[in-house]
Amino acid sequence: MIATFDVIDIRKDFPILNQTIHGKPLVYFDNAATTQKPLSVIEALSQYYMEFNANIHRGIHTLAEKATAEYEATRDKAKAFINAAQREEIVFTRGTTEGINLVAQTYGRQNLKAGDEVIISGMEHHSNIVPWQMICEEKGATLRVIPINEQGDLLLDEYEKLLSEKTKIVAVVYVSNSLGTINPVKEIITKAHQYGAKVLIDGAQASAHLDIDVQDLDADFYVFSSHKVYGPTGVGVLYGKRELLDAMPPYQGGGEMIREVSFGKTTYNDLPYKFEAGTPNIADTVAFKAALDYVTTIGKSVIGEYEHELLTYATESLQSIDGLQIIGQAKEKISVISYVLEGIHHQDIGIMLDNDGIAVRTGHHCTQPLMDRFCILGTSRASFAMYNTKEEIDRLVQGLHKIKKKLG
Repeated sequence: MIATFDVIDIRKDFPILNQTIHGKPLVYFDNAATTQKPLSVIEALSQYYMEFNANIHRGIHTLAEKATAEYEATRDKAKAFINAAQREEIVFTRGTTEGINLVAQTYGRQNLKAGDEVIISGMEHHSNIVPWQMICEEKGATLRVIPINEQGDLLLDEYEKLLSEKTKIVAVVYVSNSLGTINPVKEIITKAHQYGAKVLIDGAQASAHLDIDVQDLDADFYVFSSHKVYGPTGVGVLYGKRELLDAMPPYQGGGEMIREVSFGKTTYNDLPYKFEAGTPNIADTVAFKAALDYVTTIGKSVIGEYEHELLTYATESLQSIDGLQIIGQAKEKISVISYVLEGIHHQDIGIMLDNDGIAVRTGHHCTQPLMDRFCILGTSRASFAMYNTKEEIDRLVQGLHKIKKKLG
């Protein structure tokens, strides 16, 4: 961990930030959608293709062995990053969405039956709603939803009322991508386990901001994506307790996930390869390790402290704008602010901010039921990362004042 945090030095590691958009210096506030990549990640990706591009696990030549070693080194790094007990509990996927679908279509299909119940929350991303809807419809199970209050906090009393012997799976987001709310997932897991239910945690937004310890949480499954943690797109991690993964059937069939194949019968490979059919996304997985190394070297606590400064500063600054309402003001938040500006459509805000070189996200953020809860069509969302500055927040505020003067 570094002793001090210097955002100017940090910004030097991210070459994409050194550009202008519409003649204005880029301000990138769309980090909840995807983070930018440090030079070490870009170089790791380039190095793979220039020096040891080869298919993994199957070759005995030097390049194949080098590629395999680097690929598996990322698995070990991911294991340490979330404190899994064993490397076999780390399954590589294309991202959080595939990880959730894998669990729903294997563990869910294997264990749910008519009359069972699955609990999710009212702030879930569509990727943690639709897979459970699909498997519940197939199995005749019922989907239950934990409600939230006006501040954007889960109503835990209502959650406890939903739990019963019928509850087989609880799948909740650790941190809301729309509101920034940090949910008390350890408490949620403990209560679910009292009824024998298994718990999946969507860690897509949490993993870049919070220290993750799946053993301390006692999570049964935990999923996250590389590209939210300063790594490449197209790579993700599914953690599962070994006894659960061992009992689950394969998700896809093909090469690598097999031990022996005949026309009469196929036997499957050991963990984690049982769930990794075909040639994987080798290059991006190798570069993912560089991203995890980068975050670990700086230190989550250092990053989190700085991002909390940005969140506090931005919240106070945005609340000074007449007619602006922040949607989601939970006591525990990461550096995400969603807001609406009275009388002005969120898409118009996004377009006009882009003209000033400021990138924000607009719309429902793949959380349409959450937008319905607040009776809005969508929001503008500014999400901050370690390379953002208070001066950039000042530019956002100035841009919103200009938009309000023109359209309000």
